[in-house]
Amino acid sequence: METQQEINYNRIAEAIDFYKLHFRQQPSLEEAAEHVHISPFHFQRMFKEWAGVTPKEFLQYLSLEHAKGMLKESQATLFDTALETGLSGPSRLHDLFIKVEGMTPGEFKNGGEQLHINYSFAESPFGTLIVGSTKKGICYMAFADNGHERALQALKKSFPKAVFQQLTDKIQQDALFIFSQDWSKPGDIKLHLKGTPFQIKVWETLLKIPMGEVSTYSGIAEKLESPKASRAVGTAVASNPVAFLIPCHRVIKANGEIGQYHWGSTRKTAMLGWEAAKTSRLLKAER
Repeated sequence: METQQEINYNRIAEAIDFYKLHFRQQPSLEEAAEHVHISPFHFQRMFKEWAGVTPKEFLQYLSLEHAKGMLKESQATLFDTALETGLSGPSRLHDLFIKVEGMTPGEFKNGGEQLHINYSFAESPFGTLIVGSTKKGICYMAFADNGHERALQALKKSFPKAVFQQLTDKIQQDALFIFSQDWSKPGDIKLHLKGTPFQIKVWETLLKIPMGEVSTYSGIAEKLESPKASRAVGTAVASNPVAFLIPCHRVIKANGEIGQYHWGSTRKTAMLGWEAAKTSRLLKAER
């Protein structure tokens, strides 16, 4: 049974698909509301509660020209100056408190034998999540679009020899604060990841893309000093085991198109628009 948050997100996702198809025509509030079968008043209110901005403001974040502008502006600051900007708030969120620890070669090879993994299900603005954690950090986060049981089986498939317990622990709670309005609450978020050295380097590089900004596969490859490795970077991005915390949704095509996403391109668009709205609002508040 869907929660109210899931019902609202599904309506917003339907609206986002409508905007993606028709943003060049700049559809009116009434047209979008009619598409999702609710009144303009309720649509406006629901959308602003979800994204923090009006549908009209959100629409500009979906435009191709806006994405191109984000890429152009990010070229000089995306990685090299992110830590030196001095900005508070979401633009430095990931640089500040998400840390990565790779699993040992033994843990990587043996499918998680001797690992004890706590897991729980949680609501986010973008749908239900399954979250897995070891004593060292978050090891898995994915959207449970096909139900709790299938989501759990996918987690177990990633760590076939681990011991699992359904338990919400502090590591998970700290990670889930990222979706809240108050980003001062969490302590350090630690990730305990199973991946090759190259994959972990790519994932660490993704963490340096500030919220509200984007990069490209070639841009990440250049940062890794492997400019010809765009395809390998793409594979590593696609194999990201931790949704949202490792922001693979912030990687778009060089021409400004949103591109594909492991958990759906509509969800990716929603995430980028939500982050852009939150960042814009908080930066305005800081001025």
